[in-house]
Amino acid sequence: MAQLTLTAFLTLDGVMQAPGGPDEDTSGGFTHGGWLVPYADADMGQFMVEVLARADAFLLGRGTYEIFAAHWPRVTDPTDSIATALNGQPKYVASKTLERADWQGTTVIRDVVAELARLKPQYPREIQVHGSPGLAQTLLANDLVDVYHLLHFPLVLGQGKRLFGAGTVPAALKLAATQTTSAGVMISTYQRVGQPAYGSFEVDEQPRFWD
Repeated sequence: MAQLTLTAFLTLDGVMQAPGGPDEDTSGGFTHGGWLVPYADADMGQFMVEVLARADAFLLGRGTYEIFAAHWPRVTDPTDSIATALNGQPKYVASKTLERADWQGTTVIRDVVAELARLKPQYPREIQVHGSPGLAQTLLANDLVDVYHLLHFPLVLGQGKRLFGAGTVPAALKLAATQTTSAGVMISTYQRVGQPAYGSFEVDEQPRFWD
């Protein structure tokens, strides 16, 4: 059965909105689009190649789907492994309003929670989510993410859509791998391992009878 993996580009304050360009997503008056671009390097590119090589299918929110569908079908170089994966593997776009999806191999799904229960047994490796902040909120609120690939970039923006919102279900994670790119991007892979554990650093106020 496939694992559901989520790959997100994040600022240090957790913003994931519009990393790739100024017009990518200006909702909410966001003016910092394209913040990722100065930090893109060969290390990051190689990591993404390795991630996408494990994909059996992709699950995308409508906004990210439309950005990808406008770009990747035009990349026809057979040596571009990222384009090959995105263009060749099945894609599912979660939307309650999208009527059609013209990118080859794309299916529109309405109820992402129910559809994931049906889709995961169909694939042996990974169903991958990339970006898709709205979809991510639904997945986190239903505790559906098995593995996180979080790429933290060395800047803060103070505004914008964030990955972990108020509806996120509490979860304990295990750090499975980490690396730092030449541009200072920290890449961390976390696996979902269960519920959080809790403790206390409060000083014991009970009398000690040996004093």
